[in-house]
Amino acid sequence: MAKRSSSFSWARIWQRNFNTIARHSAKAAAPVMKRALAQHINKRAPPRGEGSWTAGVAFGSVGARRYRLYRPAGLRFGERLPLLVMLHGCGQDSNTFAKSTRMNRIADRERFMVLYPEQDRIANPQGCWNWFDTRSGRAHGEAELLMRMVDQVCMLYLADRGRVAAAGLSAGASMAALLASRYPARFKAVVMHSGVPPGAAHSTLSAVGAMHGHRAVKPIPSPARALGLWPPLMVIHGALDSVVSPNNARSAVEAWAVASGATARAERTVQRGARYPVTITDYKVGSSTKATLVKIETLGHAWSGGAANHSYSDGKGPDASRMLWAFVAKQFAAG
Repeated sequence: MAKRSSSFSWARIWQRNFNTIARHSAKAAAPVMKRALAQHINKRAPPRGEGSWTAGVAFGSVGARRYRLYRPAGLRFGERLPLLVMLHGCGQDSNTFAKSTRMNRIADRERFMVLYPEQDRIANPQGCWNWFDTRSGRAHGEAELLMRMVDQVCMLYLADRGRVAAAGLSAGASMAALLASRYPARFKAVVMHSGVPPGAAHSTLSAVGAMHGHRAVKPIPSPARALGLWPPLMVIHGALDSVVSPNNARSAVEAWAVASGATARAERTVQRGARYPVTITDYKVGSSTKATLVKIETLGHAWSGGAANHSYSDGKGPDASRMLWAFVAKQFAAG
């Protein structure tokens, strides 16, 4: 009996100690869990804006992709607004990209719709658009699906088919350029922020070389060039980008210039306040700008002028969202 009583006592002591440790652990973990929950809720919360944040889905040969559409408040019956397609980078989604770029605020002020397609993690575990996978056809399949999204938004929400532009960051920038080069007659402008031009890669392995600037860019084919339907391009790139080589920026504008028959004009440098200085080069045909290179000193692989508390976003740079819209709005007005 003494042996049994001794074992029982040790079991009770062990249980008390375990309960004490569990209580202290739970108490210590509570703030961490609370912060994690708050971050999750904040991530899923819709971006700020007075307009509507609508969910949708489109289908194509490569499957289905979700999207979000932002429409400014006060839409009048039958009113057709311009449409800007914004393609996120790797590790992002439509929600985080909208918050990082704060494009919806500009859409409220300037009155245009913003379409945020979202890559499926099954299609790419990192959430990257497969802009590089032209050999298997996935890149072109995703471009086709994105065009179906555009058509769907134009039909259901009355976006103006004659005023559509595409833009993106990193992999999203590469996909935006591929999209515009595949369907040049459908876009009035395209903006690449820190991306790789079309034709620089055809597989995952070649994409790595292209990102480091080690792949030559082939001439961009387009049956619409002869009809004068080649959309103007703006390229924004950080001079200190260690993820996607800045060499890709000049390769992109030069390939675009060749496709449109444009030549480079003199560089000019601009700096506003404490923002990073910017070097701008325009490529023109006569007085018409066909491509613009914006090189931002001291900027790495991040959206320039974006929300400072988001990944792939640098609040100290000049506002890329404002530059983007100024460029796009000029093409809409000219068209």
